[in-house]
Amino acid sequence: MKVVLAYSGGLDTSVAVRWIKEKYQAEVITYTADLGQDINLQEVKDKAIKTGAVKAYVEDAREEFLQEYVFPALKAGALYQGKYPLATALGRPLIAKKLVEVAKKEKAEAVAHGCTGKGNDQVRFELTFMALSPELKVIAPAREWEFLSREEEIEYAKRNNIPVEISKKTPYSIDRNLWGISIECGELEDPWKEPPEDAYQITSSPEKAPASPQYIEVEFEKGIPVSIDNKRISPTELIDYLNIQGARYGIGRIDMVEDRLVGIKSREIYEAPAAVILHSVREALESLILDRESRNFKNLISSKYAELIYYGWWFSTLRKALDAFVEKLSTNLTGKAKIKLSPGQVNVVGRTSPYSLYNMNLATYSEEDIFEHSAAKGFITLWGLPLKVESKIRKP
Repeated sequence: MKVVLAYSGGLDTSVAVRWIKEKYQAEVITYTADLGQDINLQEVKDKAIKTGAVKAYVEDAREEFLQEYVFPALKAGALYQGKYPLATALGRPLIAKKLVEVAKKEKAEAVAHGCTGKGNDQVRFELTFMALSPELKVIAPAREWEFLSREEEIEYAKRNNIPVEISKKTPYSIDRNLWGISIECGELEDPWKEPPEDAYQITSSPEKAPASPQYIEVEFEKGIPVSIDNKRISPTELIDYLNIQGARYGIGRIDMVEDRLVGIKSREIYEAPAAVILHSVREALESLILDRESRNFKNLISSKYAELIYYGWWFSTLRKALDAFVEKLSTNLTGKAKIKLSPGQVNVVGRTSPYSLYNMNLATYSEEDIFEHSAAKGFITLWGLPLKVESKIRKP
């Protein structure tokens, strides 16, 4: 039996390699994707082989992650429960798709992941497996094995000469990629307590941010960010730059109690400087370019799109259908926004587009005003007519 395991190189997945070999008498093949979590792919590959994998696949998937997953979600305005930019949730379907591809190439019978039975990621992995290759068996060691604590896992690793670095345990569970960092556990589990500064991985405290603001111009083409300060750069470079600059000002810190898919509420901390900045730019350009009814309906689509990502339905027909709607609305979403970074805040202070619906002569109150003020009386009469009729019939 061959099993393809999503491998991070940490304690859980390193132990899982050996555990799957023993439990299922299987050959384990690992797959690791670099989505911007600051890893050395060669070191991860070597570690997987030393741990017992018969083969280890590693891949720099950052550009694919941004182009095929992050940017479609950005265009859609996808923020789960209005706040979370879905960094971890967007990475899982990509990794799961890669596992399926490796499984088919290696003629493996099963795929495996290191998720627990309490989180959202198990659903995201397994729904992707169902959508792309439902015949594959799914193995989830963390839901099956006998270990009741991290200490028991460490002892198992020592007994089996599994090369895992045993450092001082952090109280937090952290997942990181280019689009953001998810942080939970430890003191964060008490929703009344302010997050300790050591929970944050990349952002400075706003109190320690530079006093002088920084201005940046971000340009979009058809809903996709393409340049910074009039310089076209790759998606990875663009996101890296905005993460660095935003983090300096403490921008992108999100503290929320969210509704997990499995039915519980969870206090989560996120750091997503680039995501927060780019969603602000997207919203500013939409306000300039989209008509009122399109903007209002887009808000409904954005909410549903975010739910589909969070719930693991990335490869659903509905998500693909919503993409068609978003693509149509993004046809003219081209323009530039000037943003101002200050401690803990990002503000759009200017926006322009060749497709702008903003008409200065209609909006102005100066002598250049061309708005037909006399038409307002008839408009108000007809617009309020239902209220007038109802008032006469249903007197209080």
